[in-house]
Amino acid sequence: MKKKRPSLKDIAEVLQVSTTTVSFVLNGKGEEKKISKQLIARVENYLKEINYKPNLVARSLRTGSSRVLVFMVEDISNYFFSKIGRIIEDIAYNNDYRVLFCSTENNTKRTQDLIQLFQERQVDGFIIVPPTGIELEIQNLIENDTPVVLFDRKINTLDVDSVTLNNYEGATEITEHLIDQGYSKIAFITIDLDLIQMDDRRKGYLSAMEENDLKPNILEIPYNTANAEKCNAAITQFLFDNPHIDSIFFATNYLAQNGLRAISRHNDKLIKFLGIACFDDNIFFEMYSPSITTFAQPIEQMGAQLMEIMLGHLGDKENTKTKKAHILNGKLIKRESSLRRESIKP
Repeated sequence: MKKKRPSLKDIAEVLQVSTTTVSFVLNGKGEEKKISKQLIARVENYLKEINYKPNLVARSLRTGSSRVLVFMVEDISNYFFSKIGRIIEDIAYNNDYRVLFCSTENNTKRTQDLIQLFQERQVDGFIIVPPTGIELEIQNLIENDTPVVLFDRKINTLDVDSVTLNNYEGATEITEHLIDQGYSKIAFITIDLDLIQMDDRRKGYLSAMEENDLKPNILEIPYNTANAEKCNAAITQFLFDNPHIDSIFFATNYLAQNGLRAISRHNDKLIKFLGIACFDDNIFFEMYSPSITTFAQPIEQMGAQLMEIMLGHLGDKENTKTKKAHILNGKLIKRESSLRRESIKP
């Protein structure tokens, strides 16, 4: 038979103190309520002795705070999002918060369901990588005074905090770097998805190509096939259809990983002649031969910025009325794959 969780009243009776005293100590308010250090220590030691775990749902109802945050992203298994998630988790833990992680797969309905679920669980705040079509849900969170920070992309129609990258400038810098290295037939492989950051990367590529009187060449891959064999097949077909290209700019790191496999399957010598660059870094790109040029996002700075905004709002709910779009600068990491290569393909 499962042992019954002791109540605050049970604990108070054993220690011969009031339930209010136990409650104050349990919620870290002992000193604030002028409880002696000796009594605080006696209560805390007994709680440890019986391995007491508070009922978080009951505490959230009583205090209005669950001490839980949600990090809702496109795919938590993605290297970029998982690295950001770890930084957020550490900062949250050091501030007595816990983090729940979930993936939306850029699916509007799934995101709406997750937001509703976590609202019902009374989480304290949301950090969201928003797919299209969830403006109403975000607005409802704001109107309910629930802190929200958008990440990786923003919603221009809403007054909400956001932390994003200089995507347009980054794409322009990558393209101009390839041009400076002597490449002129630069293909851009991206996701066929209506998201602001992908649109900015496309615009940056097109702007640099136009500025240098070069003809753009774009392959758009449906998102639902971006991590599948169909992605490799689409890139392989693109290589067959465009034998003249001398370089490829991948809009995301997972597209680059699939693309490198496709290039090797198509012609294992081609990687030595094509210029390659992509958005988002990955430890895999350093070890690849040739090492891959990337536009790296400032992961540490992003995680810290997200939590600075969130903790600021949690500490001062009035502060939620002041919103700001934070645009951070990435860094072009030049590696072997984008350096000037042989002029004749195999």
